Amino acid sequence: MTGPLRRRGPRPLPLHLGLAGMRAVAATTSLGLPPPPPSPGAPPWPTGWPNWNAGWPISKAGQAERGRILADLAAAGHAPDALARSVVTRLLRADRALIAGMAGYRRHPYSREAPDPPAIWAEGGSRLRDFGGDGPAVLFVPSLVNRAYVLDLVPERSLMRWLPGQGFRTLLLDWGWPGEAERHFTLTDYVAGRLERALAAAPGPVVLAGYCMGGLLAIAAALRRPDRVRALALLATPWDFHAGPDGPRRARTAAALVPGLETLMEPTGALPVDTIQSLFAMLDPFGVAQKFRAFARLDPTGERARLFVALEDWLNDGIPLPAPVARQCLAGWYGRNEPGRLAWRIAGQVMDPAAWAGPAFVAIPERDRIVPPASAAAAAARLPAAVTHIAAGGHIGMVAGAGAETALWQPLLAWLRGL
Repeated sequence: MTGPLRRRGPRPLPLHLGLAGMRAVAATTSLGLPPPPPSPGAPPWPTGWPNWNAGWPISKAGQAERGRILADLAAAGHAPDALARSVVTRLLRADRALIAGMAGYRRHPYSREAPDPPAIWAEGGSRLRDFGGDGPAVLFVPSLVNRAYVLDLVPERSLMRWLPGQGFRTLLLDWGWPGEAERHFTLTDYVAGRLERALAAAPGPVVLAGYCMGGLLAIAAALRRPDRVRALALLATPWDFHAGPDGPRRARTAAALVPGLETLMEPTGALPVDTIQSLFAMLDPFGVAQKFRAFARLDPTGERARLFVALEDWLNDGIPLPAPVARQCLAGWYGRNEPGRLAWRIAGQVMDPAAWAGPAFVAIPERDRIVPPASAAAAAARLPAAVTHIAAGGHIGMVAGAGAETALWQPLLAWLRGL
């Protein structure tokens, strides 16, 4: 695709390119083979990489597999360097596809055109957006680290624009960009202050629906203001941050990061967007390169390409996280697992889902890399009257993907109608 550059992403670009390079180095060094001699028409072997046989150790199983492949190649009459050349050819092809996908994304003509609906309440940079509809009000609370419009991605992938047509008034709390005041906020300031004042401005009592991190904030607000909340919906919401086979490792990693992140937060009082993006990228280090290679194979004028770009634009349109909140989330939620241990407090009150006696709906994506299903299931287990829904899809696909209406919207609607 040709044309002017329209965007800088994927952010941070050097990290994603570096991870792709690391994958190539790992693949070649783990071969344990010397560089093949040049031959006509063969791709050039990368030079300047130190010590081909060191770096990434090869397991016994890997050594056995390498030996099997080499034996098969020799039996078929191939030269000893055929494996190395084949791997390098595949790597170069993958690199070309990655660059093509990133370039195509950066030049794609898509731009977000859906207008923001009017706000019925505002405070600082935050707005309570009213998408209209007649009937009981459902107020959605998104995460603090991403823009709220993931729930209103494009008109045909907008839960916010679909639900009003089903008999519900739909509201979305857009946290906005944190200004000078918000950069001193704690989680108590967001919940006991801003969220509760938004609840007071809503036509209530409402169904309070929290997505991802917003689900924890919704739990806290519902426990503190049950007079303003008639039911609680949690969408891909973590609770036990040490749950799942990888939970303890994630917790140790997050806690260990906090001292080093202080230097990055000190100039602005917030965790920068690119740092947050880097933390998310490390959950699946090679996933970004893989999806951009796949994007390179799409018709750039097609609907799938347009939706890919819309979602990537949202992912790259992040929000800085106020430093006090970043410390509480990384050290308190992940490191010390305060929600899971029932040690998380808002304005001094312990937050325990078991204290919520009203109706609850818990949607758990079965392929969620950001919130392990076991973490989300821990909240459902503590809610006395929870309806648990296992949704086909991932963390974002469940709410905004091509199959979102089947995966989440319709089951959520059925629960809402049954209240």
